[in-house]
Amino acid sequence: MRGADFTTYVVGGAVRDGLLGLPVQDRDHVVVGATPQAMVALGFRPVGKDFPVFLHPETHEEYALARTERKTARGYKGFAVHAAPDVTLEQDLLRRDLTINAMALAEDDGLIDPYGGRADLEAHLFRHVSDAFAEDPVRILRVARFAARFAEFTLAPETLALMRAMVAAGEVDALVAERVWRELARGLMEATPSRMFLVLRECGALARLLPEVDRLFGVPQPPQHHPEIDTGDHVMRVVDTAARMGLGLPARMAALLHDLGKGATPPEFWPKHHGHEGRGVDLVKAVCERLRAPLECRDLAVLVARDHGNAHRALELRPATILELLERADALRRPERFEDFLAACLADFHGREGHAERPYPQAEHLHRALAAARGVDAGAIAGQTAPAAIPEAIRKARIAAITAALA
Repeated sequence: MRGADFTTYVVGGAVRDGLLGLPVQDRDHVVVGATPQAMVALGFRPVGKDFPVFLHPETHEEYALARTERKTARGYKGFAVHAAPDVTLEQDLLRRDLTINAMALAEDDGLIDPYGGRADLEAHLFRHVSDAFAEDPVRILRVARFAARFAEFTLAPETLALMRAMVAAGEVDALVAERVWRELARGLMEATPSRMFLVLRECGALARLLPEVDRLFGVPQPPQHHPEIDTGDHVMRVVDTAARMGLGLPARMAALLHDLGKGATPPEFWPKHHGHEGRGVDLVKAVCERLRAPLECRDLAVLVARDHGNAHRALELRPATILELLERADALRRPERFEDFLAACLADFHGREGHAERPYPQAEHLHRALAAARGVDAGAIAGQTAPAAIPEAIRKARIAAITAALA
């Protein structure tokens, strides 16, 4: 779109993904030379709260006026924004995070690349555009999330050094929980989530944002059960396994947090971690509370942390103990969540060195037990039993059904 006094460009991720040959989901535009009044006169609808952004009257794509930013306070909201017709495209691109996101396409499809984004794209390199990167701590999370999406990319040494300096300066501590959760959740849903956490750890941000996960690195496990030994290494394998399985966000969050209790094992007991499941429950709750994670993520993560060991031992459990597990998991009322529980446990099992292709009969074992327990006609039993004896009668019937199903 071009007017008498303004020009629009496609910018950011659409340009990057187009050059990579990836599907372009959303197209963002920058408008150079326009005023808010001119945009409204053309039928654009203003939606920006912090700076002038408008929705196209037909495509509903976002058009932002070219702008510059000046740091005024700590954190990611401490900026003064200047959007005016005299702001150039190059000035607008200069404030962006990475060179691969600081390219633009003109209407004639000509690439505008003032900061070497295409070369960094070809080199598979994450490199910051300017020192203004250090003014916004969200960019640390964004770079880590991009690492989870583009696993073949590496972080430029100077960008890593800048991120470390930002962490040391306390910028990460100023991030609000909602923004942290949003970026972590998006990163967990990428193809290789481990890369996000490894980048955060490398720059020191993981210890500030998720110290419960950070302290798992270097904690040994029994090699006969965990050939990879290191707990942090194991958890990274588990989240990547969950991604390969195509699991949803609650199950991926549970995969990330399932072994937090091992970080609380006194070192004198290493490499054993008896009781780590119980120790992990309060840690999982604290993390989810701090991040303000959705309840479905918290509840599944607590369930997996508490009972993944029981799932792994399912073939050894008595029918009565299996019923107790099903009841704790609320599996009789919410079988779909129990499926997520079993999927996360499977990711945990396969997320061990050499276990990726091993069978996991425990899942089918528990499936059969749940089907048997749900098949008991509790209403019929209640109709034939004295009120005070109903709960015990139903319990015995379910144990008997599980016993027969697993015989």
